[in-house]
Amino acid sequence: MKKIIITGATGSIGQNLVKELTMNGDEVTVLTRNPAKAEKKLPSVKKIVKWDFEQTASFINEINGTDVAIHLAGANLGAKRWTEEYKKVAYDSRIISTRNFVNAIKSVKQKPKTFICANAVGIYGDRGDDILSESSSLGNDFLANLCKDWETEAKKVQDAGVRYVSIRTGLVLEKNQGLMKKLIPSFKLFLGGWLGNGMQWFPWIHIDDIVGIYLLAIDNANVKGAVNAAAPGIVTNKEFSKALGKVLNRPALFPIPKIALRMVSGELGNYVTDSQRISTEKISRSGYKFKFDNLEEGLRDLLL
Repeated sequence: MKKIIITGATGSIGQNLVKELTMNGDEVTVLTRNPAKAEKKLPSVKKIVKWDFEQTASFINEINGTDVAIHLAGANLGAKRWTEEYKKVAYDSRIISTRNFVNAIKSVKQKPKTFICANAVGIYGDRGDDILSESSSLGNDFLANLCKDWETEAKKVQDAGVRYVSIRTGLVLEKNQGLMKKLIPSFKLFLGGWLGNGMQWFPWIHIDDIVGIYLLAIDNANVKGAVNAAAPGIVTNKEFSKALGKVLNRPALFPIPKIALRMVSGELGNYVTDSQRISTEKISRSGYKFKFDNLEEGLRDLLL
């Protein structure tokens, strides 16, 4: 049994991860801004603590004596139009919270052995057909810089002798959540299509596999540093759209122009057509066996 402390547990990945951890018999403490919401979403968790990421004193005692700290918290990048104000919220909720979490870990007497921090494949920027491993050069747009600063803060935990893992997550597929929640209604109305020219690489991952990668990172001390988390069976956006249409028995016939995406989503519309051809060689070498490396099989598992 491990003592695990986690932020961002009410999100999609967090809920599924906590469920697995509690089923495995691990002792989970959830840090959350909204304890009432967490109690409803996480009935298996016995300890839920109100958390203010700007006030280290609100959670520092909970970290002392834990085995693993997992930091998933951050404002939902797709929840609102990207105004300058919301970009600051998205940035601060990741960078400041990570900085303070790491400082809290450094200051406690009994430090966790492992610190696992979320991140995103957006760290690479728009890279066309380049095959992107964890050692590839990084991007230089707003999202890439956010992700780089996020990792910079997270890796400082190594100064305290704590193993650090940054999970660069692809586009997570889960029924009625996130990306799928936004796409499925339009497909069911026969309005589904690919984004832009559809030739950009689309680094998807099934919810079961992203949770599985976190579990491996918790248990395998050889998993260190940045880790790409996307399915090996990477496809283009056009191929993804056609596979989704096939599973839903709906056509995917028309492109959605980039200008239309920007009109709906603001600056975020510039990023949804970015291309990231992600290599998963590192996590596979670490011993992770993907449950879903075939897109159509993954979609059928989720939707049928």
